[in-house]
Amino acid sequence: MPRLSLIATSFMLLASPALAAPGDAAAPQSTQSAPAPRPARTDGGVMRYDANKDGAVTLDEWKAGQQARFKRLDTNGDGKLSPDELFARTPAAGNSVLPTDRQAGRQSSYFRLLDVDKDGSVTLTEFLAGSERNFTRCDLDKNGRIDTAECRQALQRKPAER
Repeated sequence: MPRLSLIATSFMLLASPALAAPGDAAAPQSTQSAPAPRPARTDGGVMRYDANKDGAVTLDEWKAGQQARFKRLDTNGDGKLSPDELFARTPAAGNSVLPTDRQAGRQSSYFRLLDVDKDGSVTLTEFLAGSERNFTRCDLDKNGRIDTAECRQALQRKPAER
């Protein structure tokens, strides 16, 4: 009986490539012990505004992206953003539907910063002015072009260094 089981196992090992579904490819054997480094993401964050895919975002690309973002956020189409529209896509912590107190405080401060005329809504002009300040803040070398690394570096600076 053990001999029959050994024969059956051997047959299955030899026949398994023939039994594989068409299009199945054997997993390539890796000789590396460590995983290969992942390339930098270029489709998210700041780089999603890189329209010509040259590895940097110009002020014009930034403004065009921010105008499109404003239109997406303005769900009722009235040409201005309420706090609910501006923060509708902000994920809450954990499984909570509501933002944490810290998130709510930051959102409120950010909204007040954008709402220059203090009328309770953010117009496209106010939104673009705020986004241009962000671009300028990220453009550390003042060459009119930003990328992920430059923005990351700018965000890590202390307010006194800005």
